[in-house]
Amino acid sequence: MDLKFTQQELAFQQEVRDFLNVSLPEHICAAVRSGAELPRTVLQEWHEILGRKGWLGTTWPREYGGPGWTPVERYLFDVECNRACAPRIVPFGPSMLGPVIQNFGTQEQKDSILPRILSGEDWWAQGYSEPGAGSDLASLKTRAERDGDHYVVNGQKTWTTLGQHANKIFCLVRTKKEGKPQEGISFLMMDIPLPGLEVRPIRLIEGGYEVNEVFLDNVRVPVSNLVGEENKGWTIAKFLLSHERTNIAGVGISMQTLEEVKSLARRMIRKGKPLIEDPLFAARIARVEIDLEAMKITNLRMLYQAQKQGHPGPETSILKIKGTQVSQELRDLARRALGPVAAPFPGTITEANLMFGPLNSEANAATYFNNRKTSIFGGSNEIQRNILTKAMLGL
Repeated sequence: MDLKFTQQELAFQQEVRDFLNVSLPEHICAAVRSGAELPRTVLQEWHEILGRKGWLGTTWPREYGGPGWTPVERYLFDVECNRACAPRIVPFGPSMLGPVIQNFGTQEQKDSILPRILSGEDWWAQGYSEPGAGSDLASLKTRAERDGDHYVVNGQKTWTTLGQHANKIFCLVRTKKEGKPQEGISFLMMDIPLPGLEVRPIRLIEGGYEVNEVFLDNVRVPVSNLVGEENKGWTIAKFLLSHERTNIAGVGISMQTLEEVKSLARRMIRKGKPLIEDPLFAARIARVEIDLEAMKITNLRMLYQAQKQGHPGPETSILKIKGTQVSQELRDLARRALGPVAAPFPGTITEANLMFGPLNSEANAATYFNNRKTSIFGGSNEIQRNILTKAMLGL
């Protein structure tokens, strides 16, 4: 494959830059640069801006209201958005459920669900993980029993990201106990709130409220909310996870973080000279930059392959593993560059007690701690290695 962008792709890249220069509000950029947890109002505003442009469903074909971008164009859009400090699109509706409905949903589901995702009327959450079923997702125990035209759902979901903002949730539920664990799972959508459904917050190590527990106690869900066939949800789950893992890799955001770390290292003085001139620190930056360049090329190769076959393959596990490693290394470098200023708690640095570094540096510690999760969620990196061993090496 040719790793150089075509003239058409370069023109598209310029179109994205021009759009961001005109349409991305400064207060949204400032919120992203601060490193603080973004409120729904900011995320919603950005979604609406993209929705009016027709750029919210970045993976969607034109027939469903998307821009019909190629995988390379989606990559360029992601890179430019991160460079401009735009928020990442909340993926659960546009990047996860949308493609699922397009590929597995009924016509009625396509007509009712897809437009509401693009308009921002519905915010979706993902109900996959459970207290005893994280990376071993097939062992999930939340059950859905048929009762006439409804399923009665009982169980618990955990690590439900941004569930506090959602008015809808899609869940994997067990509809059959016999046979292999994967053979008795179904994909079910439900409203928030519903009688018997409760969302409870989980506070994270850096103090943020990003994830939740969801408790389901005799929740009645219409059978029409089933996506695909009953007991065939594992196929849909794997399809969705391939999209999620590509998204987790975060090539664009790591490129932007690398530039921020370099800028920080030029400003921070150690032993009378900029930290960037310290041989050990410079070597770590060089090592992670090489890894990031290799990941960019790997990402482009996979995008090229996905463009030919129409969907991501098991190779997305490579991106998930390496992407999280690069991201965590960059956050560690930023924390080490700041030294004493990498305060662990927001609000502890003021103009009065600031001795070193930029005033907004307190967000780096929170980001560092929050970022430890990335090698676990979406299927832990250990599980990703098992997937690669089985799917690509046949072992």
